[in-house]
Amino acid sequence: MADAVIAERKTVLAGFHGGSAKVRLTPAPVANRVSLRAGADAVAGLSKALGLTLPTKPKTSATAKGRTAFWIGPDEWLLIDEAGGDLMADCAASGTLHSAADVSHRNAAIIVSGPAADVTVNSGCPLDLSLGAFPVGAVTRTVFGKIEIILHRVEAETFRVECWRSFAEYAFGMLAEGAEDASL
Repeated sequence: MADAVIAERKTVLAGFHGGSAKVRLTPAPVANRVSLRAGADAVAGLSKALGLTLPTKPKTSATAKGRTAFWIGPDEWLLIDEAGGDLMADCAASGTLHSAADVSHRNAAIIVSGPAADVTVNSGCPLDLSLGAFPVGAVTRTVFGKIEIILHRVEAETFRVECWRSFAEYAFGMLAEGAEDASL
């Protein structure tokens, strides 16, 4: 029997770099991602199986052991595992009724960091990104230029911009222009 060949996942942004004197743009490492849908009765079981408490309030996230869960809607989360864990297997082991779809190959992410990170993201995003309105840990689905993104404030001066792979170069280019403008 022939050995199974497994495709190696590479970031669409390999080799991309950018930024300015006040902003650094970095492609996020390859990660496992799952789009999760479940009712309120499944949250406790899924949280236990995943090793983190799924957030249940708008604009919130939770992080533990290399995993992050973004609240996207009343019954929807985006799960990200940068530690190589098997999110699909953990969801399946929860013993709950849910829907989980592996979207690891669909998404890419860009880390925007530095003292002008908020200005850079605001170059294409209409949200109020002040710390008071969008604090550390906040997450939302929004627009950036002409595309949909999921925006997460990781730290006071760091954002994670999640987008579909097919839009990653567009997002990176827009962010690079925003970074240049933010440093003027």
